[in-house]
Amino acid sequence: MTNWANRGIDLHLDLGSGRGVRTRLEQALRQAVRDGRLPPGAQLPSSRVLAQDLGVARNTVADAYDQLVAEGWLTARQGSGTRVARETFAEPSHSMPAPAVSTSAGLAESGHGQNCPYDLRPGSPDLSSFPLDVWLTASRRALTAAPREAFGYTDPRGRLELREALAEYLARVRGVRTTPELIVVCSGFVQAIGLLGRALYGIGRRQIAVEALGLPDPPTILRNAGLETVRLSLDADGARVDQLTGEDAVLLTPSHQFPTGAAMPPARRTASVAWAREHGAVIVEDDYDGEFRYDRQPVGAIQGLAPHHVAYAGTTSKSLAPGLRLGWLVLPPHLLEPVVREKQLADRHSPVLDQLTLAELITSGGYDRHVRRMRARYRRRRDQLVTAAVQHAPHVRVSGIAAGLHAVLELPADGPSEAELVTRAQQQGLALAGMASFGKGTGPALVVGYGTPPEHAFAGALQRLCTVLETTGF
Repeated sequence: MTNWANRGIDLHLDLGSGRGVRTRLEQALRQAVRDGRLPPGAQLPSSRVLAQDLGVARNTVADAYDQLVAEGWLTARQGSGTRVARETFAEPSHSMPAPAVSTSAGLAESGHGQNCPYDLRPGSPDLSSFPLDVWLTASRRALTAAPREAFGYTDPRGRLELREALAEYLARVRGVRTTPELIVVCSGFVQAIGLLGRALYGIGRRQIAVEALGLPDPPTILRNAGLETVRLSLDADGARVDQLTGEDAVLLTPSHQFPTGAAMPPARRTASVAWAREHGAVIVEDDYDGEFRYDRQPVGAIQGLAPHHVAYAGTTSKSLAPGLRLGWLVLPPHLLEPVVREKQLADRHSPVLDQLTLAELITSGGYDRHVRRMRARYRRRRDQLVTAAVQHAPHVRVSGIAAGLHAVLELPADGPSEAELVTRAQQQGLALAGMASFGKGTGPALVVGYGTPPEHAFAGALQRLCTVLETTGF
């Protein structure tokens, strides 16, 4: 029992055992909010008091508070301390059962023809860093352990081994609240968004809001599913969720908006959840590169705040390679059966061997190790890009660098246009993308994918980018 005597509160926080005291403290506080032991508006003790009560370092408590503030569970204001967010995230009175599901049969390519030996366009990880040996080892282990029935027609949701591994991993790393029964394995995000679009249409939903800037494929796929798409404006904090009204759903990239790089602040995260609850709407959360955060621990998914109102989409396209075509949907219970029906009609189920291999990679710890290694590599590249931009183009503002695999170089309005710089880069053998290729409504900018080049080519690509910026007269 942790006694917060200075607040008159007795609260049991079970930190459990194992590695990561801060992570366990965050989980315990989230659970206390979910089950109502910490009600909306409740004031928490100071980091010093709680650290003394728990026998942990004060910085551990302060960091846990900061993380939960960033995720929207808590609020912090100068002079009023740390409190539980007013928008409650307690469990609903009903449980979250999975509907019965019958298992019986019943980045778009963006100019890769430019013949440029150096590529700094966004949308792809460093493919040369794919952990081939680790993948092969995991594949052999998975094949050896797989039951014979795994290679027949299987559950359209995907192999249970992978869904169990994903449920544990997503809870631990992204704060996702789910069970294996509510996960559907897909052939990448493109299929996932198509399944969702058709499922939403099938249950009578007709309108979905989409961010004004982004890849062109998702809105096109949603419209092909029969949905009307409504543009949602952006600013420095990401999608303007205050513009949402009576739409049936919204597609968001809250952890790292593509392509602006904005991370949605806590107030907007909670506002989006409040809107979904008030209107009975669905948030489709595209968490395409959520593991790659550099200024702090990755902020948890919005799904953790409202699992009954959020359809969470993840993928290995940025963490491993897009060619694997492995993605997943974590669904609210009411969307499970419609999505599974669409999956069964689309391709019955995703390839089994790759599913089993990924499950083995996750459960063995190989996936975590690879992500940590790549996070360090991409952070180093990001730092090199920022340093080079400051030295060679001081009038260019670099933004969107807190997370992900790309940064935004905001160009002076009175300088060369995006198109001129892209052409100049091509002359240097460098492929670049301008912000205008992802939509309208922002100033001139280059979207630089520092994760794209193989390791041996990054220095050359960066040098050519600096040459382009220098010769423009900035």
